[in-house]
Amino acid sequence: MTNTTAPLDLRPFTVAVSDAELADLRERLARTRLPQPAPVDDWDAGTPNHYLREAVDAWLAFDWRAAEARLNAVPNFTTEIEGQTIHFLHVRSPHPEATPLLLAHSYPGSAVDYLGMIDALVDPVAHGGRAEDAFHLVIPDAPGFGFSQPLASAGWTNARVARAYDALMRGLGYERYGVHGSDHGAMVARELGLLAPEGFLGLHVLQLFSFPSGDPAEFERLEPADYAALEHMQWFQSVGGYNAMNASRPQTVAVGLSDSPVGLLAYSELFNSFGNGTSLVPLETILLEVSVNWFQNAASGMSRSYLENARAEAEPAVNHSPTGVAVFADDFQTVRVFAERDNARIVHWSRFEEGGHFAALERPEVLAGDLRAFFAALREG
Repeated sequence: MTNTTAPLDLRPFTVAVSDAELADLRERLARTRLPQPAPVDDWDAGTPNHYLREAVDAWLAFDWRAAEARLNAVPNFTTEIEGQTIHFLHVRSPHPEATPLLLAHSYPGSAVDYLGMIDALVDPVAHGGRAEDAFHLVIPDAPGFGFSQPLASAGWTNARVARAYDALMRGLGYERYGVHGSDHGAMVARELGLLAPEGFLGLHVLQLFSFPSGDPAEFERLEPADYAALEHMQWFQSVGGYNAMNASRPQTVAVGLSDSPVGLLAYSELFNSFGNGTSLVPLETILLEVSVNWFQNAASGMSRSYLENARAEAEPAVNHSPTGVAVFADDFQTVRVFAERDNARIVHWSRFEEGGHFAALERPEVLAGDLRAFFAALREG
């Protein structure tokens, strides 16, 4: 597939939250009214009051100006693709032969997901690595997420986001590139694999969301570890009620999330792995992620992405692009038998015994190493 894309109109962007917006957030936090507590104040039925009290105190003390300076220390830009404002970070490596790499973020995250990985990826030599493993990084906020606001139109499915990301990379002058993604970003990355634009190197993801087809023969090939993965998958689905809400009534959900910062924080419980005790994401990082979504009033756009994909009813398709998977112990457990049915060229498979759904925030050095290994094999093979 050949792509020709006109140069983009790039506009430098500065994160700038007003003093009035900061004061409004603090006033809302100070007036927080928590729900009546559950009979047992734990994570069994959702985000518990004791956690929210601790988080509100931490949020009131959170230094947004320091966080803002950290965000602005990275080159930020916006552009317009298909009428939609797209915000992205663009960090070029000091090594001119670096591999262009797009990093696609999670739900309910944003480009913030990857702030802690940038230095190690663009300059591996400074971190004990090789110059040939360096990357030029493009880290966009998906339409409706982060600073890619407001959502200009309906129809932003994962497939459409993938096409926009390809246009972004071409518009930046990258004719060859790869992609990494997690969660929402993993699904967009796979769509890029299906699109297979000319010069596309491959995709590296933390999850391939492949499920049993109903064919009994699939289960004959499963190992004991795969059955454990299926149990974890069932647990993940049992606590992920936000999937159904976002896919059916996102605008209703967004009313509460847009009016209550603590509501938005509670609804972002995926950062806490639904309280199962495995999440390694620090509270301060969660507060940064949620603060970005709060100040940008991003709840409706983020939630709507689920509705768009639910309504798209896309036909199943096999991804033939080179694919790498990194499975972290406390994340959704991709079952290789199912994944290989839907992805014909899985050329890299790693397992890590520590880390979860947000590996970029939990174990950035491990994930960076796996990205280097995957793309080095493609480059050298």
